[in-house]
Amino acid sequence: MKTRAAVLWGLHHKWEVEEVELDGPKQDEVLVRLTASGLCHSDDHLVTGDMPMQLPVVGGHEGAGVVVDVGPGVHDVAEGDPVVLSFIPACGRCDPCARGMSNLCVLGAAIIAGPQLDGTFRFHARGRELGQMCVLGTFSEYTVVPASSVVTVDPSVALDTAALVGCGVTTGYGSAVRTGETRDGDVVVVMGVGGIGINAVQGARIAGARMIVALDPIEYKRTRSLEFGATHTAANVEEAQALIADITHGAMADVCVVSTDVAEGAYVAQALSLVGKRGRVVMTAIPHPTDTSVDLSLFDLTLYEKQVRGSLFGSSNPRRDIPRLLELHRTGQLKLDELVTREYSLEDINHGYADMHAGLNLRGLIRF
Repeated sequence: MKTRAAVLWGLHHKWEVEEVELDGPKQDEVLVRLTASGLCHSDDHLVTGDMPMQLPVVGGHEGAGVVVDVGPGVHDVAEGDPVVLSFIPACGRCDPCARGMSNLCVLGAAIIAGPQLDGTFRFHARGRELGQMCVLGTFSEYTVVPASSVVTVDPSVALDTAALVGCGVTTGYGSAVRTGETRDGDVVVVMGVGGIGINAVQGARIAGARMIVALDPIEYKRTRSLEFGATHTAANVEEAQALIADITHGAMADVCVVSTDVAEGAYVAQALSLVGKRGRVVMTAIPHPTDTSVDLSLFDLTLYEKQVRGSLFGSSNPRRDIPRLLELHRTGQLKLDELVTREYSLEDINHGYADMHAGLNLRGLIRF
């Protein structure tokens, strides 16, 4: 079949929206008609090369829609089912999945490889095979994805905003609640309150944090963070250090989530300076792939038992946590609609990313 999709043909190129060929679903695959796709910063990392991936590629990994067809071997999802797509497939059978760590499923190794799980391609254009970001490719009206990436949701769920739970909401929320283990009465600081960080703020609020500091150089994001649960804001690390020392009487924060646009080695030491004894620094932002060194105080790690933790997908289990987060939204505890700052057509995708770089959006949304 033919579908319109946004394709990245080379590093530092613009997204090109064009008609492409899409093969039908093969073994254990599902054809989905997309309702919406979030404009996540991770797709922009394909443009800059911070997320190395074979090009050309159909971008997009934060989407929701309706199942149109299923391939052989698919039994737990059917035509007409509303679904959210998880950017990490979860087989449910490997050792990490069996241990409750399906965000680290062995199938996750394929998410930046390009082809589908069987090593072949579903999208084609200009005589070339096109990869799919995170084996999804949600910058397309239709896409074929592994059944292991599909999470069925209640038919009453609004699929446009539910798309955000496929990555940004779950990653941010989980960074604070699951990786960071935020508890009642904790003090939490979120470094970078974009599409991921704003949901770390929400997660900290829902977990019962007594004070939440939103740290971001952009005034618009600091102001909006107060709507999602932040109790204080700071424009830079120095300002945050003084603020947190004051409001905690020198004890400092319990958790710091680093959700900046790109993770820099210097940010680790900065984050460690914001937490106190047994403070937990959660590294969620994607780093430059060639960076192999960080700044930190070993004195802090040993004498104050501070910790640095990596976080992928917020240490979440998509089949369990995506429906739970949508239920938190249904009961009014988790904001989703308010996250969408602007909506775009697929043809306006480059405008959407320009707005993201300008700091105008918490989350841009492509509506099909």
